[in-house]
Amino acid sequence: MLAKDIMTTRVVTVLENTPIEEVARTLLKWRISAVPVVDPNQRLAGIVSEGDLLLRPEPGSDRSWWLSNLLEPEARARRYAQAHGRLAKDVMTTSVITAKETDTLAKLAAMLEEHRIKRVPVLRRGQLVGIVSRANLLHGLAAAPDLPTPAAARTAAAPKPSAPDDPAIRATILNALHNEINVPGAINVIVSNGVVDLWGGVETEAQRQAVRSVAENAPNVVAVKDHLSVLPAAFRQLLHVDESD
Repeated sequence: MLAKDIMTTRVVTVLENTPIEEVARTLLKWRISAVPVVDPNQRLAGIVSEGDLLLRPEPGSDRSWWLSNLLEPEARARRYAQAHGRLAKDVMTTSVITAKETDTLAKLAAMLEEHRIKRVPVLRRGQLVGIVSRANLLHGLAAAPDLPTPAAARTAAAPKPSAPDDPAIRATILNALHNEINVPGAINVIVSNGVVDLWGGVETEAQRQAVRSVAENAPNVVAVKDHLSVLPAAFRQLLHVDESD
């Protein structure tokens, strides 16, 4: 499996001029701990995490005087902008670790571990096309077929029928979910040898059944494993907070 096989493709993003209050609401609404910041062409500019917002001082407070004195003027100005800025571009981290669609699960796991990060944006020629979180990585590892034992490998001399086109199955299901029944962006689909694993949260049991039906009716699907959960009422209200404003 590669990054393109497990990444979330319907990525929640904000623009550089998004007010930080809206960034915070976005994190809460979609139950995510960080959000990529993009320009109008979907090119990655940075990322804002919960930590970037939590590190902002309360109004009227400031960082300790001795820390400020240790900072060079340019660094001090940058820290001030992070602490007092009102837009995503003022608080975002710009040195973002990124991945390619063709990166393997092993490489992605090493990347998350080495840099102590929880997610990595996936780029295609500089444009954001997906994001891989620790959860996505675990989903992919859980769905991967077991490796054959040496004895089984020796006895597997007979040719096997061609495997299903897993990327095509995944694309078909994701397109149907996003364009036909419009499920929340938290749904992720992992396909391995025609077996579909469904992960994420839905708003109602009826929506859960609809998602499962889409997967079961996709061409070349061998089986469907349903790991979906129905969101609590409080989170369902958050998903529609903008509609009530």
